[in-house]
Parts: sequence; C-alpha cells; structure tokens
Amino acid sequence: MAKILVNSADSHVLERLDLWEQALPSRLAQRAPRVERKDGKETVYVDGQVLRRDPIAFQEAMRPPGAENVQIRLQDLDDQGIQSEAVFPSRGLWIAHMHDQELAAASAAAYNDWCASEINAVSPRLIGSAVLSVVDTDDAVRELHRAMGMGFRAIFMPCEPPKGRPYNSEVWEPLWSAMSEAGAVPCFHIGTGGELILARGPGGAVINYVETAFPGQRVVAHLVASGVLDRHPSLKIAIAEGGVAWVPALGDRMDEAYRQHGMFVRPTLSALPSEIIYRQVYTSFQHDRSALPTVTALGYDKVMWGSDYPHLEGTFPNTQKVLHELFDNADPVVTERVTIGAFNELFGLGA
Repeated sequence: MAKILVNSADSHVLERLDLWEQALPSRLAQRAPRVERKDGKETVYVDGQVLRRDPIAFQEAMRPPGAENVQIRLQDLDDQGIQSEAVFPSRGLWIAHMHDQELAAASAAAYNDWCASEINAVSPRLIGSAVLSVVDTDDAVRELHRAMGMGFRAIFMPCEPPKGRPYNSEVWEPLWSAMSEAGAVPCFHIGTGGELILARGPGGAVINYVETAFPGQRVVAHLVASGVLDRHPSLKIAIAEGGVAWVPALGDRMDEAYRQHGMFVRPTLSALPSEIIYRQVYTSFQHDRSALPTVTALGYDKVMWGSDYPHLEGTFPNTQKVLHELFDNADPVVTERVTIGAFNELFGLGA
C-alpha cells in the first residue's frame, strides 16, 4: 500500500534523567523529578511527593530507542510516514505537580533550554513544546517570552491547574494576553496536572483511562465560558490526545446553558460558545473511528491526527496500518485537512 504522509499533533520525548540534577543548584535538584527502581517497580518523586509507582516493564514498553535518541526518532518518523510532529515532554510533565514557586520556575527553564537545543534545533520537523510554571502567573509570562525568543511555538499546559487557580480565574489573564500577542499555541495534554488513579476495583484500568480525557473538556468549557477565547480571538488552543467527537456535544451543551440560563450568564460573549469552539479549539486523536464522521457530518474541522509516539496507546510501529484503516475510504479533502492542513494551520507551517 502507498504510504500515507501525515503530521502528528501528539508525541513525547523522554528527557535524560539527570537533566534537572545537572541544571539546577543542589538545593533544588534534590526535589526535581527523580526516579527510583526497586522490587520491580519504578517510583517517581517530585517536589517531595510520590507521584506515581508503575511496574518497570510497563515503563520500559514506552522507551523504544527513538524516545531518547533524536536521530533514531527521525528515522522512525520516516518509517512511519510522519513529516512533522508536536513533541511534548515526558518527565517534564511532572513540573505541573510542583508546589514550590522557585523549583517550578527553575525546572521549567531547565527543560526549555534542553528542548531548544536537543529537540527543536535538530530538525524543523520537530516542534517541541515549552513548559511553564503554573504556580505563579508572572513566572509563566516571563518564561513564555524567553521561550518564544528561543523559537518555541507550542506551549505545554496541564489540563488540571493547581488548586485555587482554575483556568476561568482572572489570575491567568496576563498569560492569555501574552500568548495571544506572541502568537503562542497553548497545548493542553490530557492526563496532566491531576490524579491519574481515580477508580479502583473492577474496570479500574479502563475507567481511569477514560477519566484522563474529561479535564481536557473542562479546559475548553472554562476558556470559552469565561470569555478568554472571545477576548483573544487570535488565540488558538489545542487539546492533545483527548479525541474529537466530544467537541460538538460540548458545544451543544454550552449553547443550551448560554441560551436557556442567560439570566445567570457572565460574561456576555460575542458569539455562541459552539461558534467560539469551532473557531479556536483544535483537538487530536490517534485511533478514533468517530473522528472523521465528526468532521464530515458535524462540520468541526479543527481536527488533527497524532501518533502518541512512543506511548502504549499510540500507533508506533503500526502507524501506516492505522492510517489506512482510518483514511482509505475517506473524502480526500477531509483526509488532507486532518492529516496535514489543520496541523499546519495551528502551528503556522506551509503557505
């Protein structure tokens, strides 16, 4: 079969474990991300917290050589038919769980320096995302400007912000304004910033996997209903790895609330919530059979495909098989939009 060429809106790099140990002063480095392997388990410590404890075999399954070696990664992209990809952190995602302001700011800056030199500088095909502290808005704005000066376009944001700092709060407005002015693309990756284990017992593995997607939907509800995207119409956001088909349903629900409960609505928006969503919210999927019908039947076209390399739920090394199953019988216009067009539009690539 002919190879289907795509851009991927979702992948991850695996940072070297001593990144923060080498970059930060010792008083901070001892609380930066640290991994301990013992008794068949891999335990992650961040800022004095045990963040997660997984079987070593599970973690090893997400570490093919290309996850850590960028040259092998580029070979994997060629093999899988991927032209460009958005690259999110792995261990750097844990910065969103830090409580200490100084530690979070310094850890984010260290990751961004590493990503700029070890990922973005290697190939224009790799669109590495910068990390910001979510503990303090002023720190986030300063690091945003520094990251944009280093050539970053994508900015990773956790789907669940710290307690007391919801995304509809005014404390974030300086960051949204700075992002809009700088042309940054905030990318909210599901499964970040909050608890990963919410259910135990029968069905827990599936329930917890489903639960990771809901905070991404909450991000959209907060940023639309609070007027953030309406105030900043040039600000485009992405919800990475959260699927697609929920978008029109969320728009319907928000429109109903806006229309039927108008006496309680603040602020007044310049358009219906669904119109703002369709205009400024991009999403990505990897396997979903419901994704393309959402584009064709419901007209939501801010849809991107993503490989989620190198994670278990991703498509590597079977990307072409997945792509042919998704796109072989699709409208060519829709195929181009989902595989290439929406990605290029979001990240400012191509003509």
